[in-house]
Amino acid sequence: MTRKKKTRRTGSEGPAQYVDKNHTEQDRIARMLKKQKKRKGKKAGSRHSEESKAQAHRSSGKKDPRVGSKKPIPLGSEAAKPKKAAMTPAQELEKLEQDPQLNVLLDRIENGEKLGSGLQAYVDEKLDRIEVLMEKLGLLTDDASDNEDELLDKFEQQDD
Repeated sequence: MTRKKKTRRTGSEGPAQYVDKNHTEQDRIARMLKKQKKRKGKKAGSRHSEESKAQAHRSSGKKDPRVGSKKPIPLGSEAAKPKKAAMTPAQELEKLEQDPQLNVLLDRIENGEKLGSGLQAYVDEKLDRIEVLMEKLGLLTDDASDNEDELLDKFEQQDD
């Protein structure tokens, strides 16, 4: 193998001259497509370095600062019992008096019709509840206590 001595003069082994080639647009597009066909798959390390589009979309969206509910959760025996909306006796009595089904059944009883056992039980239950509520509110009056004299006598007897 022969050895060539390097010189500082430019010659046949000197720096190559850059020649600008005139390429048409179609040639450039063809070369780009050929490069893309050569490169198959993803770049090396792509699963570690770049996020997928779905992850990037999720992370770029606004996140809600409220994570989870702040509502207190009842624990123990309180959690097992469903709470009813407490109505006052006056409200409950008003609701029962305006019950359309009860009114229709009472009208049928007044007309002399006989109800089935289920309907009769429903009417009895509602009437009993109305009676209890009226006692609580002091709306029931006994026939014996209507007389003022009897009331006065009861009052006087309490003092003794």
